[in-house]
Amino acid sequence: MFKAILVFIFSFLGVMHLSAQIEWNFAYSETSEHVELKANLEEGWHLYSQKIQNDIGPIPTSILFKTSDCFKLIGKTNEPESIKAYDPNFEGELSFFEHEVVFTQKIKAEEGCRITGAVDYMICNETMCLPPTVVEFSINID
Repeated sequence: MFKAILVFIFSFLGVMHLSAQIEWNFAYSETSEHVELKANLEEGWHLYSQKIQNDIGPIPTSILFKTSDCFKLIGKTNEPESIKAYDPNFEGELSFFEHEVVFTQKIKAEEGCRITGAVDYMICNETMCLPPTVVEFSINID
């Protein structure tokens, strides 16, 4: 019984630690008129590209902006060049990012506008993946 309790405690602590593997920051650049969605990943973890074009398993990162009359999306959400490498979790070549990635979306917005949306993503390391997660964001244009 004591051993089972210890396993539960260490599993719980492990899950608590896993939630810190990625940190998101959301901002608007007035000079470039871009929303910037920045992910910082802990060493050993990776985030999948928006452009995964296969069916071997992971979900691609997707960014959804909630529609509003006070802003207009210009084009698609951009991402930097991804790493293309073999992923042992899915036994295939995939596109992903490590350390840090900034997704950008050109937006034409009115002053005082609030831009809201969500990022749906999945992260993995060399041995496991965390379940897909949705993070909502809200950015005020001053």
